[in-house]
Amino acid sequence: MKQSIRHQQIVELVTQRGYISTEDLVAVFNVTSQTIRRDLNELAEQNLIRRHHGGAASPSNSENSDYAERKSFFSKEKQAIAQQVAGLIKNGSSLFIDIGTTPEAVAYALLEHQNLRIVTNNLNAAHILMRKADFEITIAGGNLRSDGGIIGEATVDFISQFRLDYCILGISAIDEDGALLDYDFHEVQVKRALMQSSRKILLVADHSKFSRKAIVRLAAISEVDILLTDALPPENIAQLLQQHNIKLELCSALAENPVQNVE
Repeated sequence: MKQSIRHQQIVELVTQRGYISTEDLVAVFNVTSQTIRRDLNELAEQNLIRRHHGGAASPSNSENSDYAERKSFFSKEKQAIAQQVAGLIKNGSSLFIDIGTTPEAVAYALLEHQNLRIVTNNLNAAHILMRKADFEITIAGGNLRSDGGIIGEATVDFISQFRLDYCILGISAIDEDGALLDYDFHEVQVKRALMQSSRKILLVADHSKFSRKAIVRLAAISEVDILLTDALPPENIAQLLQQHNIKLELCSALAENPVQNVE
């Protein structure tokens, strides 16, 4: 097979699957691993794929989308999820708000609450919440990203000093086996600290997270208390939720009665 044809087919496979290992490509094309690695390096130089140790991923799946674009994705779904989260938070509660557009939607939905104590590494969420004079808002220190997220060792150390009622946790992807995945190793360290410092973990994830690919493992879905999403998860995820007694709340943006609780 000509190299140009093999390159085209590799790109097609990566696009279809989101990620494919070097071993799989060796088997598909019946060539040596050295040949595949050279192919992947050349394709990565052309920005047709993104190279990872042991394989390759589609640029659209291996990198988190631009923040401004992500903010417009599934806005109605995220608003429905956020409203349901707000219904679970009592006035006077303490909570962490994570990085991400869905946690920011939760911040908007909390503006009708009173006397909340909030710790966040999300500057956008803090800016939303600061209009409430009765909210006590604490911003974690650390390295500031262009999307308003704060991460790093200092962030982890700061968050670990607290013990709050709730964690509003965002995630980039949920794998078939229930693994919660993200793109940034440093961000995952902060998310772990948020989880460990919370009495109850509320995972907010619209249905797109069940089909996305990410490469850094945060935790198992069994480690959260409630999953709030806008559509029924895949059957294997639903079984895991039931097996571990994780509460699933479906939040429909279209139904007249937007909230459905599924035990």
